[in-house]
Amino acid sequence: MSDNSVIEGAIRNLANAMRIFGERNMDFAAIFRVDREEAIDNVDRTFEMKLEAFHTLYDVSKEIFPYLDHADASLLIAVRNAIHHRNHPLFRTLDHRLHIQDGLQRWAGASFLLASHPTTHGGKIMMSHYVRLDDLDSRLNPSAASPYLDNFVNVNRVEKRFELINEGLNLGDIRTKASQERYPPDQVYLDLMPVFVSAVCKVFTAMRTAGIGFKGFDALAYLEPFTAEIAVDLTSFHFKRLWLRGFGDIDLIPIQAI
Repeated sequence: MSDNSVIEGAIRNLANAMRIFGERNMDFAAIFRVDREEAIDNVDRTFEMKLEAFHTLYDVSKEIFPYLDHADASLLIAVRNAIHHRNHPLFRTLDHRLHIQDGLQRWAGASFLLASHPTTHGGKIMMSHYVRLDDLDSRLNPSAASPYLDNFVNVNRVEKRFELINEGLNLGDIRTKASQERYPPDQVYLDLMPVFVSAVCKVFTAMRTAGIGFKGFDALAYLEPFTAEIAVDLTSFHFKRLWLRGFGDIDLIPIQAI
């Protein structure tokens, strides 16, 4: 057994979780027509499984890659920790809020601003995972004076971490857009999928450079795409508007670019 076997196992588990998440997304539409709650929970729980697997890889390979120096990886670890402890109501997805928590009738006529980092090559990331931007503030931003602020981390470190994430992911652009378009804070969402993709690209590249093996079908399948083909632009955003038109039964209008 090689000295790298633990890291190789963590990579394998992360890749496996990524595949399962993709499969649950492909199944989503068919299951949603029959059981909305099951479809949404399947996707949300498997995204959380990806975060857990990413955190495990962080635990065993932090000497190889400085996760907490990168805004994308740092955010994923912070969100994973928040969901793991779950002493708050934060980080429920947009789908969960609309279809399970509140119901579409609650939001008749409302619009939601959705922000997503684009790829550098113009290709689309076909899956998404939208969480409220003000949930990030409530958990990570000391100036928000939230009762849900992360209290597992030193206050000075919390401030530095928020600065890193806010600036590194260019979140100020979302706040500016939301203000200009007069969106209420609880109707502004960030897509975590490009953030996840960006972080995994960096980590897999670092592991490959360090000579860590990618063992198993899933790890090998993701090796090339996440080290040589995909890149995310964390400096800019694609903005979309989701409008819940309120005429009789709620029409969920397809997301429009703005």
